[in-house]
Amino acid sequence: MARALSSMLLKGFRSMEYSRTTASASGSFLQQRMRFSSSVPNDSDTHDDFKPTNKLENSEITLKDIVEQDIKDNHVMLYMKGDPEQPRCGFSSLAVRVLSEYRVPIHSRNILEDPELKNAVKAFSMWPTFPQVFINGEFIGGSDIILNMHQNGELKEKLKTSSSE
Repeated sequence: MARALSSMLLKGFRSMEYSRTTASASGSFLQQRMRFSSSVPNDSDTHDDFKPTNKLENSEITLKDIVEQDIKDNHVMLYMKGDPEQPRCGFSSLAVRVLSEYRVPIHSRNILEDPELKNAVKAFSMWPTFPQVFINGEFIGGSDIILNMHQNGELKEKLKTSSSE
């Protein structure tokens, strides 16, 4: 046991030495005995400008209302990781590419910017994954579903009916 522990410790020191000269793949700065955090502490010394805020806190509008309004106001609504110009996952990228084939305006929201919005969309559609595509107020599905609809011609018909209304 002691031999295994000392071996692990020795390997740790060797990797620390190596990590000082090269960047860590995980992005961790623990090798230099520094720990960084992206959260803002609830510290009385933290200025109000730097504390996290909830913009809906003092309003009557809920996230469900926002989702409903997005879907109602936009013929094609895409909740995705990233935005159409810069998708942040392969599935979101696929959804944008498929929808772009039809040259329809794509309205989107980046669910990575707001975890509460992400949960509200999941609850609204009762669908656990992203991206989520809504056409003419109707939940269609994710990238695999719209790809399948594109391949069999259903998506063209669905978009045609939504643009003519």
